[in-house]
Amino acid sequence: MRVVLQYAAGPALRRTLGELEMRDRLEISVRPPEDRPAYESSMREAEVVWHLLDRVTSTLIDASPQLRLIQKIGVGVNTIDLEAARTRKVAVCNMPGTNTQAVAEMALLLMLAVLRRLRALEEAVRTPAGWMLSQPCQDQLGELGGRVVGLVGYGAVPARLAPILEAMGARVVFTNRSSRPEAVGQAMSLGALLAESDIVSLHLPLTSDTEGLIDRAALSAMRPGAILINTARGGLVDESALVDALESGQLGGAGLDVFAEEPTLADNQLLASDRVVVSPHTAWLTRETLARSLEVATENCRRLRDGRPLLHRVV
Repeated sequence: MRVVLQYAAGPALRRTLGELEMRDRLEISVRPPEDRPAYESSMREAEVVWHLLDRVTSTLIDASPQLRLIQKIGVGVNTIDLEAARTRKVAVCNMPGTNTQAVAEMALLLMLAVLRRLRALEEAVRTPAGWMLSQPCQDQLGELGGRVVGLVGYGAVPARLAPILEAMGARVVFTNRSSRPEAVGQAMSLGALLAESDIVSLHLPLTSDTEGLIDRAALSAMRPGAILINTARGGLVDESALVDALESGQLGGAGLDVFAEEPTLADNQLLASDRVVVSPHTAWLTRETLARSLEVATENCRRLRDGRPLLHRVV
């Protein structure tokens, strides 16, 4: 079975993929994102694509006549043209739960990094003067304990994160479309959560209903000095409004793993603020997540070959 993976795989991952090829009788073509022509050429023969972030468009699907399965490495399928896949009768699967631990840990990491002004602390050590923090920076350092953390959405990641936050002394509130009686924390409306939370952490898929959810009005409704954390999807946030909220002091900081446009541009104003901690959409990326993900991906290849029902089928 011919599989294409568009990813800049390192030596360890390539060794693992070689072992999977032998074990599961696969032909895995690894194509780095910057080599688009090689990727598109491989897709003409591919039966399966293991998809991360680069969009799987209707054009790409139409140009891949052998394609039978689009296997998302992760959960969100907003980067896949689902209607085109449905029309071509190409299955689409994701893998909920494989990155839960990694994303929960990254959300916590960003909260702490913004509270402790990690970017400013690191720069203080790396600059020639060294060790000198400005008085405003010293006055802004804070702790997670005693703060209210609002989780927007309550899926697998917030469910893993909420008890950790409570154990660290935070009070957890959350909003979710459906009732979650087993949830840790207090359920409330989005408006109430924004008004009450010292930290607002986003955990929603990007859909037509959630795009731009955190807009200028939502940011204005947040507590003065609050922190926004986003490990979900960049399109949930109006980035221009976020820049203004940070510059005006309405927000005290932000921790962002995702952006509206990825890779984000070097002149994105969010990158200029020392109160913003960023990472390149890698909340999911750990060796452990990759191992779990590859097990699901190879299992679905086996199921596709054998004509058995696929795991976590979306289309």
